[in-house]
Amino acid sequence: MAHAAPTPGGMTGPGNTTGRGGFTSNLPDVFDARVHRVAKVGIPVVLGLVYGYWAAANRRSGGPITGWNLLFGFVTALAFIVLCLAVARFAPLLKRELHSLVKSGFAGAALGFLYSQTGESVLRSAALGLATTAAVFLVFFYRYYTREDGEGNRIR
Repeated sequence: MAHAAPTPGGMTGPGNTTGRGGFTSNLPDVFDARVHRVAKVGIPVVLGLVYGYWAAANRRSGGPITGWNLLFGFVTALAFIVLCLAVARFAPLLKRELHSLVKSGFAGAALGFLYSQTGESVLRSAALGLATTAAVFLVFFYRYYTREDGEGNRIR
């Protein structure tokens, strides 16, 4: 069976997108710019609502849902949403080491806070948060180190 050989220019047309550092993707863009703008806010909001519900459920330990429990869940969700949007907006402006550290620190703190709501000790919650931070840092640092140069531009 004969297949067309790839050309040096890649795909041409509206599917090509240029990202940070002039990187051109050969993949078609399935969603338009409006969908991406909505997702930048929509995904942190949905994650925040799930996180707030999870934190409130951990805090009540299967007991009855009260007004204070609902308030705690919504305040936790609001704090998560604001911090998630701030990390998503400002972390990419940092060098890859700090970029990795900020994102992994957010993940570790979020998990440590959830664990602390179960009634476990603060030291155990902090240890879990630090272990999560270290593991996520290694993953993010590897990803950014292998796909960016020293200034944060994507490697072609």
